[in-house]
Amino acid sequence: MRIAELLAEAAQKLTAAGIEDARSEARLLLAYALGKSQSQLFLAERDEVTPAERDALAPLLARRLRRKPFAYITQEKEFWSLPFFVDEHVLIPRPETEFLLEQALATPPAPGLICDLCCGSGAIAVVLAKELRRPVLAMDISPAALAVTRKNARRHSQEHRVWPVAADLFSALVPRPLFSLVVTNPPYVSSQEIAAGLPPEVAWFEPRLALDGGDKGLEIISRIRQMLAIFLLPAGEVFMEIGYGQGAAVAELFKRNFLGCRDFSEVEILRDYAGRERVLHARLA
Repeated sequence: MRIAELLAEAAQKLTAAGIEDARSEARLLLAYALGKSQSQLFLAERDEVTPAERDALAPLLARRLRRKPFAYITQEKEFWSLPFFVDEHVLIPRPETEFLLEQALATPPAPGLICDLCCGSGAIAVVLAKELRRPVLAMDISPAALAVTRKNARRHSQEHRVWPVAADLFSALVPRPLFSLVVTNPPYVSSQEIAAGLPPEVAWFEPRLALDGGDKGLEIISRIRQMLAIFLLPAGEVFMEIGYGQGAAVAELFKRNFLGCRDFSEVEILRDYAGRERVLHARLA
């Protein structure tokens, strides 16, 4: 059997398991199994498969057929053109979140602390620290997620700038204005959507704690909005990733006046390159 035939066989199995873009998935798995780049794999397609090469692919393919995401199989995901360690304690960084960072980095933030709230893998915190060369508090309720954040901070030589803090949102901090910039990708999937069924790769493997935003996906966002009024400095900014179709509800939440809370003077919903509502940007009065 040649490499090309092994690829076709793997793609057929992936297709039968209901995995989209099975040919590309098969190429990723085989390239990883053989320690080759995609271009090296293409050049080797006419080579005969050795028993060792077939044995290397088999366990990886078996895990993918059980719908385990490729990033969890390899424990790595590229984000911002950087490799990040990931495991099942953290969400896999999505390309859409790069748009969140692009917006947050478009204008240098004012003096003050910077926060990556609900940091997960720490990908946002690491990029902010590298790009801005400033300290970033990386906050998450999950100690296991913070262990991944620490690992990624060390991997990219940002451990002196990325400061992990275990907390339910801002609960570990003294209530006072601290931050000029908060960037967050909070849990925003609605409980209704979770009950209706998510793709197996998400439902079976990604941490529900990082996904479930409660009723309509707005419960955690609502808590963040009220706490930001305490912890943002005057004219401090927040950039928040939101779900598809949440723009109007999130904007209304940030425009609303809460008793005893400072108000936001600017609130806008930014659309990504596909035209979808993707990011809330708000500035405190």
